[in-house]
Amino acid sequence: MGGAVSAGEDNDELIDNLKEAQYIRTELVEQAFRAIDRADYYLEEFKENAYKDLAWKHGNIHLSAPCIYSEVMEALDLQPGLSFLNLGSGTGYLSSMVGLILGPFGVNHGVELHSDVIEYAKQKLDFFIRTSDSFDKFDFCEPSFVTGNCLEISPDCSQYDRVYCGAGVQKEHEEYMKNLLKVGGILVMPLEEKLTKITRTGPSAWETKKILAVSFAPLIQPCHSESGKSRLVQLPPVAVRSLQDLARIAIRGTIKKVIHQETVSKNGNGLKNTPRFKRRRVRRRRMETIVFLDKEVFASRISNPSDDNSCEDLEEERREEEEKTPPQTKPDPPVNFLRQKVLSLPLPDPLKYYLLYYREK
Repeated sequence: MGGAVSAGEDNDELIDNLKEAQYIRTELVEQAFRAIDRADYYLEEFKENAYKDLAWKHGNIHLSAPCIYSEVMEALDLQPGLSFLNLGSGTGYLSSMVGLILGPFGVNHGVELHSDVIEYAKQKLDFFIRTSDSFDKFDFCEPSFVTGNCLEISPDCSQYDRVYCGAGVQKEHEEYMKNLLKVGGILVMPLEEKLTKITRTGPSAWETKKILAVSFAPLIQPCHSESGKSRLVQLPPVAVRSLQDLARIAIRGTIKKVIHQETVSKNGNGLKNTPRFKRRRVRRRRMETIVFLDKEVFASRISNPSDDNSCEDLEEERREEEEKTPPQTKPDPPVNFLRQKVLSLPLPDPLKYYLLYYREK
């Protein structure tokens, strides 16, 4: 699946293309996509494909196409403090983006069939928390992953505000999926070759909306143990935050407000988005064009500009355009003001690093 939008040269350009094609339509979803670089979830040898609107699979590791994730994020209608269950959580890319919106008082759980993918997701999550400046720009709801078949979730598990399934759901499992939702909750899943949004409007009332045609691998059916019984999946308990952790969240929130107020006083108009560096695209002419007219074929050749008599004119036009366009330089790396402020506080170093979640930068 994918290929609906043009490839980007970096994560921001990919997001620009998704916005232009109306796959990303809200500011919250855009911020989450920009905050987490899709390439970070690829193996090193495949990163050149990270910004294409294509799905990627290597062994058990799988990422859906960016246009699919965009539609899923928009359909989930995420808000701070909600509970989210990701069935087939994979690399954790989607769960991490969701966590940026849910905030510190949300619930973010994932179920993944393959234990090696769980380990991969934990490594990527740890890398994001330790190294990404985006972690300090948001209040993050860290995802928790468990291994198991999502069709074997214990019947006494809690229900969720939002549920997403990343594999094709067979019609006979539709009711099972619906029962994972709280009243007022939203379920997004591939059902009968359509990405489908189901809203639970009452104890036994539902609204269904088909979003777009998709092609997903089907859910893997449970394998029963030798005793004939299924292996029930126990979801993580809803964690109660310690007083120490709540204090850290409150202190970081207060510091962010101070930084915002200082920025407003300095600039008079609040925080501004740092202008993104955009690479200049070079448009190339196609070498050949073939036009089909009914049963006849009309073929014409567009000469290569290097062989054309007008080559010098084209080169002159290009030079004039470059002279008119001011040179684009990459902006300085963004400053992590929260980190700077915490490190400047008259506090013992261990407390500073606790406030920073012991992050490397």
